[in-house]
Amino acid sequence: MHASKYHINTLKEAPAEAEVKSHQLMTRAGMIRKAAGGIYTYMPLGLKVIRKIEGIVREEMNRAGAIELLMPVVQPAELWVESGRWEQYGAELMRIKDRHQRDFVLQPTSEEVITDIARNEIHSWRQLPLNFYHIQTKFRDERRPRFGLMRGREFTMKDAYSFDRDEASAQASYDAMFEAYMRIFTRLGLEFRAVAADTGSIGGTRSHEFQVVADTGEDLIVYNPNSQYAANIELAVAPCLLAQRGPATETLSKTATPDAPKCEIVAQQLGKPLTDTVKSIVLATETDGKPAQTRIWLLLLRGDHDLNEIKTGKLAGFENGYRFATEDEILDTFGCVPGYLGPIKPLKPVTVIADPTVANMSDFICGANDEGFHYTGVNWGRDLPEPQVADLRNVVAGDPDPQGGQLAIQRGIEVGHVFFLGDKYSKAMGATFLENDGKPAMLQMGCYGIGISRIAAAAIEQNHDDRGIVWPRAIAPFEVVICPMGLHKSETVRNAAETLYQELCAQGVDVILDDRDIRPGIMFADWELVGVPVRVTIGDRGLKENLIEIQTRRQETAAKIPVTEALAHTLEQLKSL
Repeated sequence: MHASKYHINTLKEAPAEAEVKSHQLMTRAGMIRKAAGGIYTYMPLGLKVIRKIEGIVREEMNRAGAIELLMPVVQPAELWVESGRWEQYGAELMRIKDRHQRDFVLQPTSEEVITDIARNEIHSWRQLPLNFYHIQTKFRDERRPRFGLMRGREFTMKDAYSFDRDEASAQASYDAMFEAYMRIFTRLGLEFRAVAADTGSIGGTRSHEFQVVADTGEDLIVYNPNSQYAANIELAVAPCLLAQRGPATETLSKTATPDAPKCEIVAQQLGKPLTDTVKSIVLATETDGKPAQTRIWLLLLRGDHDLNEIKTGKLAGFENGYRFATEDEILDTFGCVPGYLGPIKPLKPVTVIADPTVANMSDFICGANDEGFHYTGVNWGRDLPEPQVADLRNVVAGDPDPQGGQLAIQRGIEVGHVFFLGDKYSKAMGATFLENDGKPAMLQMGCYGIGISRIAAAAIEQNHDDRGIVWPRAIAPFEVVICPMGLHKSETVRNAAETLYQELCAQGVDVILDDRDIRPGIMFADWELVGVPVRVTIGDRGLKENLIEIQTRRQETAAKIPVTEALAHTLEQLKSL
C-alpha cells in the first residue's frame, strides 16, 4: 500500500467530549468518526484494526471446533417474549416496530435467536456437541454512551453458543472455549487476566471475564500476585479479618456524637480507629402477595468497608430485587434519621445481616437510633442478638487470601466473557433433543462473547504514550511504514524505498510506503500517532553511507543499518514484538 493512494487524515486536537485516551487517539489518528452519540464510522485505518482482531478470533474459534454462521441484527420480539427478556432486559434493549406494527429488537445479544435455531435444527443426541458463532453488529441503547468504542451504543461483537446433551459435556465445551480465549488474547499481544465473574443479565451458573489490564478500566480486578486467583470485585469473596471474636471488655455506653453522621467523623470525635466502627445500611424488599408487603433489612459493615451490591442481590430474601429504604421508612423503623442508625432496639422488627468481620467484632461502635448519639462498647450476645452472617463487602487491597498471601486490586477493561448457561434458555424456549433412550431432554448451553471493537480501544488504553498509539504487532493497521525523505526529489531514495517495500511485501509483511509530498516532521508525527510498530527511514544522506534507519515504535532512537541488511533487520524487529 502507498500512502498517496490510501486515506490518512490525522487531527491535531481530539474532540472535546473525548475523555479517555483511546477515544482521543482513535479520533486524532483518523480511525473513527462520530456519526451520532455512541455510533461511529470505522475509517480505513480503524477498520483494518477491527478486521485483524476478527481474523485472530475467527482462526481460534475455528480451531476450537466452532462453526460460523450469521444471525440477524433485527430480531422478532416473540423470541424475546418467550425467553422472558422482553420485559426483563430494560431500557438498553432497542425496541422497534415495522410498517405492520410488529415488534422487533435491535439485538444486543443473540441467545434467543440461536436457541430458536437449535430447537429447530438439533433433533438427536448424535448431532451433539455443537458450537455456533458469528461476528455481528450489536446495539445497546446506553443511557449515556461515552468513551468512544469503550462504551458505545453500536459495536462489533463475536458471540458463540455451545449445545451439549448433559452438564458434564457442557462444562467440557466451556473449558474448550476458555482455552480458546486464552489463546486469542495472548495472540492479540495484550496483558490480560481471566477472572471469575458474576453472570449478570445473561444468567447461568459459571462465568469468567477476560480483562485487559489498564488504569482507565471501569472494572476492579481482585487477584493474588503469587497465585492464579483472580476475580471481578463483584464476585471476589471478602475474607473475615478477625479470626475469632474477642471478649467484651467495655460496658455499653450511649455517647454523644454531635454532627457525626459518618463513621469517619465518629471515629475522629471519639479518638478511636475507624475499624472500631460499624456502618448501617437500610434496604427494603417487597414480599409476594397482594398487596405486597415491605420488609426492612439492616446490613452491617465495618466502618472502612463498602457494600457489594451484586453480593447483596444474591442473599436469601432478595431474589426479587431490593432497593435502599426511603427516609420515611427509616424513620418509621428506627425513629431516627440516617447517620445514627444501629441494630440495638429499633422501633419495629428488622432483619439484621452482618458481614463476617462485623460478626466477629467486640466492643464496637454503632448508631444509637438517636440523632447525635452512638453506642460504644457494643457486644454481640450481651447487648443485641446474634445476627445473620453473609459476605456483604468489597475486597480491599491487602486483604488476606485464604490460600496464602495478600490480595491486590487493579483496574481492567472487560473484553470477553464466557458463561455456562445450563438450560436457562432451552427450558424457557422448549429447546429439546432426543436422547439415546428415545426420550426428550433439554439442551445444555454455553455462551461466549468477545467485544471486537472494544478490544481495539482497550489495546490503546494499555498501549500508548504522549506521541500516540503503540499497537501490538498483531493488530496494528500496518506492521511497517517506510518513510522516504525527499522521495519526489531523489531517484536513489525512491528506488531504495520501492525495493525494500517490494521485499517486505514478498515476505507477507503488511507494509505501507509513505510517498506523500509532506515534510518529514509531519510524516513522522502521523505514524507515531497511528502507532505502526516499525518505521524505516530512508534518505539521501544515509544512502551515501549505505545506511538506513530502523526504529520500533517503543524505541526512542533509531538504529542505523546497512542497506543490504535492511530486510533481515526489519523482519528481526517484527519478530521481537
